[in-house]
Amino acid sequence: MASSLSTLVLLSSFVLLSYFQASEAQAPPPIVKGLSWTFYQSSCPQLESLVRNHLRKVFKRDIGQAAGIVRIFFHDCFVQGCDGSVLLDAVSPNDQSEKDTPPNVTLRPEALQTIEDLRALIHKKCGRVVSCSDLTVLAAREAVFLSGGPNFPVPLGRRDSLNFSVAGTNNLPGPFSSTGGLLSAFGDQNFDATDVVALSGAHTFGRSHCGAFFGRISPTVDRTMDSSFAASLKAICPAASSPNTANLDVRTPNIFDNQYYVDLMNRQGLFVSDQDLFTDARTKSIVVSFAKNQKLFFDKFSQAMIKMSQLSVLTGKQGEIRNKCSATNGRKTTSSVLSAVVEDVEELTQF
Repeated sequence: MASSLSTLVLLSSFVLLSYFQASEAQAPPPIVKGLSWTFYQSSCPQLESLVRNHLRKVFKRDIGQAAGIVRIFFHDCFVQGCDGSVLLDAVSPNDQSEKDTPPNVTLRPEALQTIEDLRALIHKKCGRVVSCSDLTVLAAREAVFLSGGPNFPVPLGRRDSLNFSVAGTNNLPGPFSSTGGLLSAFGDQNFDATDVVALSGAHTFGRSHCGAFFGRISPTVDRTMDSSFAASLKAICPAASSPNTANLDVRTPNIFDNQYYVDLMNRQGLFVSDQDLFTDARTKSIVVSFAKNQKLFFDKFSQAMIKMSQLSVLTGKQGEIRNKCSATNGRKTTSSVLSAVVEDVEELTQF
């Protein structure tokens, strides 16, 4: 048993060492106070292996969940930080949660359930010591790696929020965003142009509903879109309301690689926010460099993901470790309007 646990602990250490060695003598990325590369080494040493092994089985059945989990990660971290707020249900049928807002209604229910399944698995093995927000970050990393992408470490130690922010979802960059809009939105979170182009590379896998890009193919075809590509999309989506979906990456739709950037160079980006990265002079050269050099893309993507995973995190005695990812412990979910009041109330359960 001791030998088995030692093997499981080695996974985290191996990922960390391999990443730093592969980063060609770059300094380890800074981590915020309260997080650690080895946070669960004593309390849940098998955590990362358990998550990886479970998700490997999930993706074998449904590879589409990989992109779905990464999207949940982005939509969580961009709204009041990586705190699991996007996982929370509304208090009542007449209320809204982040999941109920327009940018989030298409989050995959199966991917949300997979995060909850991970919570149940980890809490059964280790007790209630791992947060839903940490599990979301770990699941996103594994979704990338198990789909062919880079294997990078993520610092852990986040705690779950006591509230959510419906209003905050208005700040989520969308498929209709121009490069200028992306640079502004991400710039507010201290991301630069290279980070923006690298993180956009998450569109190298996954699918989209017709309404997110229909305006580019009807009533006229966007001049920046390849005509043959537009024709194929029209066959999939005869109307904006069509229930069909299209691949985000026309070349390798289920593999995490750099072919997304090759798509952009061939005017085959699905969203305005995708194709405009190749049109805009501020980002075009970065797109080209990633299309030519997959290792460079992987390195920059990994750095940007580690950076994003630390946005406005809760640590220490802030927040809580949820019993269930979709609800706070011992109380009803509140909107962010009540967050100041909630923070003044001592948690019923402290870990």
